[in-house]
Amino acid sequence: MRARTSLVITAAVVCHLLLTPQLVTSQLLPASASAQALPQAPQKSSIPVTIEAIKQEKDGSIYKLQGKVRILYGVYTLSADQVTYNEDSGDAQAEGHLVLEGGPSDEHIEAARGTYNLQAESGKFEDVTGTIGVKVRNNRNVLTGSNAFFFHGRLVEKPGPDHYIVTDGTITTCELPRPKWLFAAHKVDVEAGGNAKIYRTNFRLEGVPVLYLPFATHPVQKAPRQSGFLIPNIGRSSTRGYTVGESVFWAIRRDMDLLAGAEYFSKRGWAPDGEFRARPTENSFADLTFFSVLDRGVQGVNCTGATTTCVSNQGGTEIRLNSEGAFEHNVRAVANIDYLSSYVFRLAFSDVFAQAVNSEVRSNAFLSNTTGSLFLNASTSRYQNFQSAQKGDVITILHAPGVEATGVDQQLWNSPFHGGFDFDAEGLSRSEPSFRTAPLIGRFDLSPALALPLLARGWSFRPEISARDTIYTQQLVPSGGIALTDVGTVLSKTINRKSLQASLEVRPPALDRVFDGEFLGRKWKHVIEPRINYTYVTGVENFSQILRFDDRDILSDTNEVEYALVNRLYAKRMSSEPETCPSEGMPALIIGGAPPPSRIPWEHSQATAQRPCQPGPSTREIVTWELAQKYFLDPTFGGALVPGRRNVLTSTVDLTGIAFLTDERRLSPLISRLRISLNTRSDIEWDADYDFRAGRVNTSTILFNHHFGLFTIGAGNALLHTPGEISTSNTTPIAQKFSQFRSVLGYGSPNKRGFSGAVNLGFDARLNQLQYGSAELAYNWDCCGVNVEYRRFALASVRNENQYRFTFSLANVGAFGNLRRSERLF
Repeated sequence: MRARTSLVITAAVVCHLLLTPQLVTSQLLPASASAQALPQAPQKSSIPVTIEAIKQEKDGSIYKLQGKVRILYGVYTLSADQVTYNEDSGDAQAEGHLVLEGGPSDEHIEAARGTYNLQAESGKFEDVTGTIGVKVRNNRNVLTGSNAFFFHGRLVEKPGPDHYIVTDGTITTCELPRPKWLFAAHKVDVEAGGNAKIYRTNFRLEGVPVLYLPFATHPVQKAPRQSGFLIPNIGRSSTRGYTVGESVFWAIRRDMDLLAGAEYFSKRGWAPDGEFRARPTENSFADLTFFSVLDRGVQGVNCTGATTTCVSNQGGTEIRLNSEGAFEHNVRAVANIDYLSSYVFRLAFSDVFAQAVNSEVRSNAFLSNTTGSLFLNASTSRYQNFQSAQKGDVITILHAPGVEATGVDQQLWNSPFHGGFDFDAEGLSRSEPSFRTAPLIGRFDLSPALALPLLARGWSFRPEISARDTIYTQQLVPSGGIALTDVGTVLSKTINRKSLQASLEVRPPALDRVFDGEFLGRKWKHVIEPRINYTYVTGVENFSQILRFDDRDILSDTNEVEYALVNRLYAKRMSSEPETCPSEGMPALIIGGAPPPSRIPWEHSQATAQRPCQPGPSTREIVTWELAQKYFLDPTFGGALVPGRRNVLTSTVDLTGIAFLTDERRLSPLISRLRISLNTRSDIEWDADYDFRAGRVNTSTILFNHHFGLFTIGAGNALLHTPGEISTSNTTPIAQKFSQFRSVLGYGSPNKRGFSGAVNLGFDARLNQLQYGSAELAYNWDCCGVNVEYRRFALASVRNENQYRFTFSLANVGAFGNLRRSERLF
């Protein structure tokens, strides 16, 4: 092959037969296995080398190449105008438009000149511009890595594979030659697939130095985890003053890390926080967060008297643990622990409105196993409900470690009967300002059930009978009063509650109609599903003596009929063309909730994936409307009803979560549940309870969310008429009305280049007051972005605060500011 190559070169150079130069290719074969290297001489690599050039000259092992030179070696390609290459040593000296590219990290080096050893993958380059994790396609940069970056240097050394040392250069994630930001450094040590270590650097925005750092690191690998200090955050609040904070990250090991830091509020004091994360196996994780404020007090909060100066301390601590693990034999362990030292602390310092106004604190942990139709569970839990901002005004219910066994309803052998059971044994306690049980009382509950499902000509019948036996080691002695605070006292004497329940569920055949023709390109179908359920419970003769801990303790005698009607409207696309899915805009900006979080708390997607459209004809439920009501044949519920107080019984909870029983009545409110889902980007929900006896809507919740293009809108209203109760301050029940409005408006998306913005408002119509409001503006470039937010809290006399927060984010580097990603509107 060498002789043939020389002949071609001679023909091209001497004879000049071609008007344009032709590309000449040579391939250097690897040395044979029997070839022995001379002493002290470099050993040839077994990887073949392919040479392409317009002009080639060879003198021994030296190649002199000119014109569009390309040397292919393994996964790397070296290109230049002129190259002198030694095939024995692997050294190459290149001049003019030098380009070295390839490797598993998609390295790309452009230089004026340089030397490179193909076998050792080492060399030096001058006047260099380079990228890692980027490929050029159709004259455009395409990112091939999650942490791609660009760099430039006067001199670049390559000591070995995947290793670069840049002298007097810059590094950035912005495209060159005019990056929005960069680190200008005397020395940059880059490990492709690792980290870039930056020495004696200054951070520049639009070429203007703004920050000097003696040392910094830039992540290059896909999942960077390296110990070090994070970028400081600063901000301002009307009640906290100026804030400045710093955190340190410790990568303890591959599956475990710790983030710890503190903020200083100029008006309030120090606020330490931290987070410990671990993922020992693929099916297990743990996330422990800590936040505290060492409040030195704020003047004028909860103070009375015109001439008195007082200081109110709103500090406290909140600790949360979220963990989960899956083991062999269908065993699963979960722990969700939340500790809150003070409700005032949450009101005053939580930066998320929904969390700030949440007066409940729930903790639970369980170990469960499901095998076939048998469910076994060992659990413990603690529930707190803060009744006001006053210290100690809290209801605490503790479920000590207990066991639960449930047999799922299933056919009994070959008989037509179905059976199941439920068993629970645990220790309990309850405390509130005027009432307290023993530190631990026992409760044992057993309930077997037997049913006979029947089908006849489209009709479905399910008669069922069940018994329940519950034993408590303590009982309640009623006070005899009906005021809200008249709970009673506790007697350490065992009490046994027994009940027998019979029920009959009847479901007539569903009525349906398919409409002729098409409307909006769809075929339409209307379905009506009626149902009737009769329930009779007897034997609960000691309801007033039962202590209340959870829904197992509110069972009472009843004789009732529930009837319901469900309307469903279906639409089927008849076109075979794929349905066009509009952009989701801001999927996290919604009224009434939030998108489902990741199962593992810290694994948040940077962008919400578009939900796929159906490629062919598809059927979806457009409208669902359920109407339900109960008729009580026994309006006293076997004597369990206490007039003048809100009565919460199993019969009412099964129908609606809003208490409505304050005296004897035959008819319950009419329950309406309406949902309209026009497409994957639009949703309307309206839940309402109408009370015919009071002639009013007891509760109404309307939620509307719509995404179209880059726009997102949402609105909601929550209306509640509470039933009147007798308290120690009044003898006549007085009902109260609450009405609150929520609205959101947004344009853009989290990753949209250019401008995006959103507004979120919460208004209390009864108080005629804006409870909460926030406005966020964002502008994103190709490699960085800035978010600015104004947030307003007005929570009674506890909090009247204006917050000004911002974040400047650098792609693949980090963020500077105090606006956390989890707290942004979008």
